[in-house]
Amino acid sequence: MGKRNRVALFTDHGFNRELMTLVIPIALQNLISATVVSADIVMLGMVSQSAMSAVSLAGQITFALTLFYMGMSTGAGILTAQYWGKRDVLTIQRVLSIACMFSFCISILFFLSSFMFPETLMRFFTNDQELIQYGSRFLQMNSFSYLAMAISQMYLSVIRSMENAKLSAWISSLCLSLNILFNAICIFVLFPSNPEMAITGVALATVLSRIIELVCCMVHSITRGTIHFRLPVHDGVQVSLLKDFWKYTLPVQGNYIVWGGALTATTAIIGHVNSDMVAANSVASVVKNLAVVLCGGIATGGSVLVGKYLGQGSVEKAKQAGNRMYLYALIFGIIAGCTILFLKPFVFSMVSLNVTAQSYLNGMLYISAFYCIAKSMNSTTIAGVFTAGGDSKFGFWCDAIVMWVIILPLGYLCAFVWQVPPLVLYLVISLDEVIKLPVAFIRYRQYKWLNNITRNFA
Repeated sequence: MGKRNRVALFTDHGFNRELMTLVIPIALQNLISATVVSADIVMLGMVSQSAMSAVSLAGQITFALTLFYMGMSTGAGILTAQYWGKRDVLTIQRVLSIACMFSFCISILFFLSSFMFPETLMRFFTNDQELIQYGSRFLQMNSFSYLAMAISQMYLSVIRSMENAKLSAWISSLCLSLNILFNAICIFVLFPSNPEMAITGVALATVLSRIIELVCCMVHSITRGTIHFRLPVHDGVQVSLLKDFWKYTLPVQGNYIVWGGALTATTAIIGHVNSDMVAANSVASVVKNLAVVLCGGIATGGSVLVGKYLGQGSVEKAKQAGNRMYLYALIFGIIAGCTILFLKPFVFSMVSLNVTAQSYLNGMLYISAFYCIAKSMNSTTIAGVFTAGGDSKFGFWCDAIVMWVIILPLGYLCAFVWQVPPLVLYLVISLDEVIKLPVAFIRYRQYKWLNNITRNFA
């Protein structure tokens, strides 16, 4: 790309204004969401290292459920963005109903398993009896939040894809901020020296905040919403739309499952190495998630615009938007890496870790700084641009091969056969985004993601 074209990408004020209108609220929402997890970890870390590690491991179950939400909401978002380009609100209404129905069914399964078999789930991640006890207590109480999240997450995703990111961010930010406040009250006021009760309080705070989030979504839908919560309608249009929904959702869902399942497996590998590495990884993950919030905003906000342009039939405009997003992803990835290094002293002052865990954390943060650059670019292309244009299968195959054929076998060998130092193990399991980067770039330059996937139901 020549110098003149690169300059043009950054000086298209109309696109930049549209993008930032979406990116800033989404990034704020991502920041608040990551901050809640950070607050749980940091505040519990002030009470007990074991409590912090247990909640971090138990949180992998919520993370697994979130993968289903991400798949469902991405599939709904793909269709919503393109039909929003056509201003077909009636079809978007149907998309919401379909997404909510399947999301709720998945949430019931996670609720029942977490409530009835928490110890069994915790034993997958660790053999430490204290961590199992603390984590099981958290899982049982937190499981009730899944029922509310099933509906609210789909609604927020759909209105965000209709370029109403401000409202989505406002509702999420309000409820997640309340979650932080409730956490602080439980940990520092009610149960400052009782790890078990503090963990129960943190779980209850999550449940209350998610119920409030759902209530806010329902009130907005009833009073001011363009779309509403309704049961699916069984007719020819719904059958065709259901086929489209699964056509574009299943590959994305599979992508999130193979990717997230691999991350959960790497967490389990770390959990069976030693508790100090678990504690260090818990903190490193929080810092990494905080650093990439703006990158996630670029990916999500840009995908909404690309989808809208394709739905309008403006293929060249969508292509130009993708080019701009790719350059922005590189810039914000570098910023994210620098942010991690900048936050290092602050992180060490906030958490209470022993000397061994601190040495692990120091190395993990340096590795995470470089990881963020590749993560930003891959998220923007694979999870943003490609899915917006209906090219959702690439991400599935890419993650399936990289994570399950390369990273996990190497991680297992490093941990249990070769028994390499913990930081070498962490470096190996962090190579996935670096391996995917050149493959995703080649796919991007083929421009197979430029597809209008809407139907003319009228």
